[in-house]
Amino acid sequence: MSIAPNSRVVSAGTRVAPLALWGAVLAAVGLFVFTVASLINVPIRLAFPVADGFFRDVVWMSGAPLTLGTVLILADFLLFYRRRRQGHELSRDTVDRSAVTVVLTAYNDEASIANAVSDFLANPLTKRVVVVDNNSADGTARAAANAGATVVVEEKPGYGRCVYRALSEGASYTDTELVALCEGDMTFRASDLEKLLAYIPHGDVVNGTRIVEQLREKVTQLTTFMFWGNFIGGKFLEFKHLGRGTVTDLGTTYKLCRSAFLRDHLADYDPSVNLEFNAHFLDVTLKNGFKLVEAPITFHAREGESKGGNVSNSRATRVGLKMLTGLLISWRLVRTRDPR
Repeated sequence: MSIAPNSRVVSAGTRVAPLALWGAVLAAVGLFVFTVASLINVPIRLAFPVADGFFRDVVWMSGAPLTLGTVLILADFLLFYRRRRQGHELSRDTVDRSAVTVVLTAYNDEASIANAVSDFLANPLTKRVVVVDNNSADGTARAAANAGATVVVEEKPGYGRCVYRALSEGASYTDTELVALCEGDMTFRASDLEKLLAYIPHGDVVNGTRIVEQLREKVTQLTTFMFWGNFIGGKFLEFKHLGRGTVTDLGTTYKLCRSAFLRDHLADYDPSVNLEFNAHFLDVTLKNGFKLVEAPITFHAREGESKGGNVSNSRATRVGLKMLTGLLISWRLVRTRDPR
């Protein structure tokens, strides 16, 4: 029997402006301007000597946001860090870890979904596998059902809507207290369930992180650019909620959630946020004061064609910029009605 996840950790006294986040943004802008100006300074000076003074001034002026950003980061750590951590007692809330409802998102994953379903069903911790088919044009639903999964079709297109439906379906089962969210492309494995389960007594959500070199296959759809982009984006989120959680991977799907937490609070999340939904989920979870823990997981080459934010570096850049827009300004700005 699990203890109700009454684990909100944010109080009125800990709501402080995210100085570290904006400090990191200013420092990044200053560093970017300095780097670009330094790189083009020499060739421009050779071609247009009259521009020498201008570029020298630009390089010097880049120090202003860099310095101010550093000051804001230090101020947040030195003045408010302890205050932000008020109420962060180490928790060990009991929860039944003997059985898990696994929900898999799928979109045109006929080539991989049967293997993914079989992988999880072979794990003794898996009570059932539910596949949420996001209007696939191939035989994804049939392959999933033949492999032993319960298949649900989410007619509204979009990754965010598919994930939201998957979490909702998983939480509807009352014979398990935990829901594992994963994808049906074989990039993740059922063998990592034990890792996520080891940390769930300490949080409402355990987020898998792919940012461990020794746990990644040599070749995956996660390029070096995407790898570091997820890590840096995770640190922006961590700075936004300084003292509330450690985040090293902003875009991973694989996570474990308490069913009671989802039933009570899933409505806090916006399914119209599309490929940026994982970042949105982590941000809202921390903003609302719930406990988020990370666990290292393995990451593998996908089976079939990539269709999400990892299709190319250019698409990953667009998704990353939208994630930063949501983190820095508002998730309302990245909503979409028809993402496909």
